[in-house]
Amino acid sequence: MRILIVEDEKKLAHALKESLEYERFEVDVAHSGEEGFFLINERHFDLVLLDIMLPGRDGIDVLSTLRKRNMTTPVIILTARDTIEDRVLGLDRGADDYLVKPFAVPELLARIRALLRRGHNENSMLLKAAGLEMNLITRDVLRDGQAIELTAKEFELLEYFLRRHGTVVTREMLARDVWNVSVRAVPLDNVIDVHMTRLRKKIDQAFAYPVIQTIRGVGFILREPV
Repeated sequence: MRILIVEDEKKLAHALKESLEYERFEVDVAHSGEEGFFLINERHFDLVLLDIMLPGRDGIDVLSTLRKRNMTTPVIILTARDTIEDRVLGLDRGADDYLVKPFAVPELLARIRALLRRGHNENSMLLKAAGLEMNLITRDVLRDGQAIELTAKEFELLEYFLRRHGTVVTREMLARDVWNVSVRAVPLDNVIDVHMTRLRKKIDQAFAYPVIQTIRGVGFILREPV
């Protein structure tokens, strides 16, 4: 399970990171709203711990933008603001939980576990975008109601794109997150391109428009038809 901490208080962020890593979570940290927003769009996280009062772009703005883009990653707001109005604002903008500083780490861990348990139901295991549907439990894939057979790597690739629909995906991202290779090389680029060609043939060829498109010199994007 991977968690993102978006917190500008570096001592607190470090302490939280250590506590979560002790519990065997993978943890990334961002110290500003912009950095957090970038990471959320670049990588998959199972949960986000989001401070409200951040330099530059505040947490409420980050949260609102994520929800407008139909990103359903669970978010726990961490903040020193404890008025009813602040709590209502955060929850109305899409937060799943709200924790007021200072808080006890065991309580935070309990809330994280509860949210992660809640997220592992069948609805959360269904990804939809651009006429595509992917069931992560049964591993069924449909486009416009028509079943599509994918290999294990093609399924993993498509899941990656569905989680980032509307966002450009580079070969660097695919190498790191799908092939788990930190340094790109020409042979790997060729492997990526072969798998992308096969995937696109299966999900696009028999339909009226392509949903995965090439952004020349940058990468690929899965998006709704214009």
